[in-house]
Amino acid sequence: MLDESLLDSPEGLADADRRALLRGAAEAGARVRTAVRYAAEAGVNDLKPDGRPRAVLIAGPGAAATQTADLLGTLAGAGSPVTRLAPTGVAPAAGALRWELPGWAGSVDLLLIATPDGTEPGLTLLSEQAYRRGCTVVAVAPARTPLAETVGGSVGLFVPMATAPYDQEEPLAASAPGVLWALLTPLLALLDRTGLLTAPPDALQKVADRLDGIAERCGPAIATYSNPAKTLAAELADALPIVWTEGVSAGPAGRRFAAALAELSGTPAVVAELPEALAAHSALLAGPLAASADPDDFFRDRVEEPPALHARVVLLRDRPIGGLTAAPAARELALTHDTPISELEPEAGGELETLAELIAVTDFAAVYLALASRA
Repeated sequence: MLDESLLDSPEGLADADRRALLRGAAEAGARVRTAVRYAAEAGVNDLKPDGRPRAVLIAGPGAAATQTADLLGTLAGAGSPVTRLAPTGVAPAAGALRWELPGWAGSVDLLLIATPDGTEPGLTLLSEQAYRRGCTVVAVAPARTPLAETVGGSVGLFVPMATAPYDQEEPLAASAPGVLWALLTPLLALLDRTGLLTAPPDALQKVADRLDGIAERCGPAIATYSNPAKTLAAELADALPIVWTEGVSAGPAGRRFAAALAELSGTPAVVAELPEALAAHSALLAGPLAASADPDDFFRDRVEEPPALHARVVLLRDRPIGGLTAAPAARELALTHDTPISELEPEAGGELETLAELIAVTDFAAVYLALASRA
């Protein structure tokens, strides 16, 4: 059950936020600026690559590495394939994970390592293996860790992760807002230098400014009725979120939202891209999760009986789209099955800015849902 009164209590939210998730979301813009500075100090802006890598491989633990690979692959397009190296192991502990390079990886390929930990022996071994194969290795991880010492020595280029003091107080959630931007930003700057995508320093500054603006609109002091993140969190209470995305950049934002809901609040969600989502989820909306599926729900005891779980569509669009769009068909399908729909569409801007806005608003929503559901 969601405690909606807590959403409008900044003090109550602060007390419930033992993992500093709200603080991480609010400081996302500052993390981007710090990460840009660290990348410049590490020499990223001075790199003069001979050409694009044949392939980009990304390794790291958990949702942060998965989402970083998803975002970079989407932004890079077909220029060079971006592949995440999934770990193997008997447990998700740092000491148990292992990564392997594909057999074809060699001197024309780029290995990116992104981790908020840096103590994983498997990543240290992977970086050494890549160095022996002739791969270029770039790592983003906390400073003064075993990985930092290995990569920063002779194996490759190391960029310190933009961390905050409170990051060390509790184990970092892989979907924590600050973690994504601290890992992603230096890699954006690097791939801009290789020509795989466009993320010059002025574009990253605009991303930081957009994140600051979202923090002002979605912060804990802003009332629910004028706060899009709190409104979305309240709408998703006791609902199964069905996240539909439209536009290239909205896809990874929707997948990150689903992962953050699962990890931070324990809320399951399904996600798909339009227009295929309409066929993939039509049976789901027509089943027992539709709002019209239980006509007796209106007469239940609102105090004693828990609400039935019903679907709610969340439509994410990466920018106003002129021309062909499946949004009207999506709205019609949802409303035909009495399924409510929430929509998020960012203000106009560059691709990185609109993507940052979608991620930031949904990050805040996932955090609010987590805090208010556990009160």
